Amino acid sequence: MTPADILTSLFPHGHNVADLDTLPHGIGHIDANTTVHVLGVTGSTFPGIDEAVTVAGRVLEIARSGDGLPIVFLLDSGSQRMSRRDELLGLSETLAHLAKALRIAGVNGHRTIGLLYGGTAAGAFIATALACETLVALPGAHPEVMDLPSMARVTKLSLDVLQEKARATAVFAPGLDNIAATGGILETWDEALPLVDQLQKLLADNAPADDGRAVLGKERGGRSKAADIAAIVREQALAHG
Repeated sequence: MTPADILTSLFPHGHNVADLDTLPHGIGHIDANTTVHVLGVTGSTFPGIDEAVTVAGRVLEIARSGDGLPIVFLLDSGSQRMSRRDELLGLSETLAHLAKALRIAGVNGHRTIGLLYGGTAAGAFIATALACETLVALPGAHPEVMDLPSMARVTKLSLDVLQEKARATAVFAPGLDNIAATGGILETWDEALPLVDQLQKLLADNAPADDGRAVLGKERGGRSKAADIAAIVREQALAHG
């Protein structure tokens, strides 16, 4: 689906989303009485300092508005833009600022739902898609925290070793099915059905618990230890609080 097709299917009562191919922002109407904010990073954009600050500013403006409307975050990006300028100006801190802005929006009553329909990778993936309370995807989306050649350079393990690990363990492997197995993606929507119906169903459900992705990862077999370890840490922290 093209971005325009996605918006048409999400918002049968219309929308005023601008800059759809870069940093979309605007309002979408699910029905006559239900409205959501729309933000995102699209068009295979590589978000750097400027983009992260722009999107974070829009998120914080929504958080301050007090309207309590959900945020649908459209995503089709590259990885973070690792130019010399961006790195020297503090790219990692700025991406963290964007992730925290999405968290603040959630604390202020705005459901944050990421909709991944294209690519995303590395810090851009973490600071946008995974910073949303809930992440869903369309078929054909291709997320990756780190591709295997990059992982080989960082870990000093051979590509053959990492490819073997990726076949056995979802946390080592890129791609929609693997990220879903770890609990990172809640569900893959059916693009043959109206997206608005699937969005309404999601909005009708309760917001996920803070450890919801870890629990999903355990249930799906892609991340078997995270939920148990988090529970132990939480228990010990409360016991010594």
